[in-house]
Amino acid sequence: MTGPLLLSLIGLIMLGLSVRLFHQSLRKTGTERVLSRLAQGQPQPSAGKPAWTGLERAFLRAGLGRPTERLGLWLTLWALAILLGFAIAGWVGSLSLLLIPPLVLRLVVAGLYRRRLGRMIQQLPQLLDHTVRSLKSGRTLADAVMGGIEASADPLKAAMGRVQRNVQLGVNLPDAVHDLAELYEKDEFRLFALGLKVNHRYGGNASELLENLIKLIREREQGARQLSAMTGETRMTAVVLALLPVLMAAWFMLTNPHYLMSMWNDHSGRQMLIAAVCLQVSGCLALWRMLRSI
Repeated sequence: MTGPLLLSLIGLIMLGLSVRLFHQSLRKTGTERVLSRLAQGQPQPSAGKPAWTGLERAFLRAGLGRPTERLGLWLTLWALAILLGFAIAGWVGSLSLLLIPPLVLRLVVAGLYRRRLGRMIQQLPQLLDHTVRSLKSGRTLADAVMGGIEASADPLKAAMGRVQRNVQLGVNLPDAVHDLAELYEKDEFRLFALGLKVNHRYGGNASELLENLIKLIREREQGARQLSAMTGETRMTAVVLALLPVLMAAWFMLTNPHYLMSMWNDHSGRQMLIAAVCLQVSGCLALWRMLRSI
């Protein structure tokens, strides 16, 4: 009886959602669409930030756009999936669909952010080198940086588009680059912003400053690669230690499932298995924290 009621409730919710979206699409005029497009990429004030700023920041850093535009739709679909999981598998399915999607989303967004940021740092010396050559040809610092952004490739060009928009809106170049550095929270961008700010305030040879910054970024990248090569054995050992118990349990379930199921059906054996799972999760978290410190 519970299943048909939940399915009927899901159908009514989806019907109401479709009617609401259709009504919104009819009310939204062409002027509102243009204004919403012009508002994208504008510098946001620090005061009065919405509650979903952290989620929006993570999506922007990963190059996925702004999720808050359709946040209500995604939350509604997530709630429907939780109800559907409850109708199919009870509380286990409902709890699984409540916890697994946010965890998977966080891992995917974090992975995309790290990969995108690594490519941007690799492209940054080329942008700075183009800026130095433009400075030596007689262009101003702001024009040289803008030219370097135009000559760059994605994803750095797309990220630096934020700097271009802020400069076109009247923000000076050091503050625009500082805003980018605070968004991505990377030392290389912060050093770039600091160098521009020092040159803007006190003057000096900007080309020499940028050449030193190029040398510093390349030395940091070389040091990071050497550290990764030196700690490769340690990281591989941690991966093996984390996967070995899981692989052993999977092997037992494939070859002799009665062995583990007999333990699960016994009260003391069930407590041992639950304790083993808790220790495995704790050990994986400890290994992950240790690897992050390398």
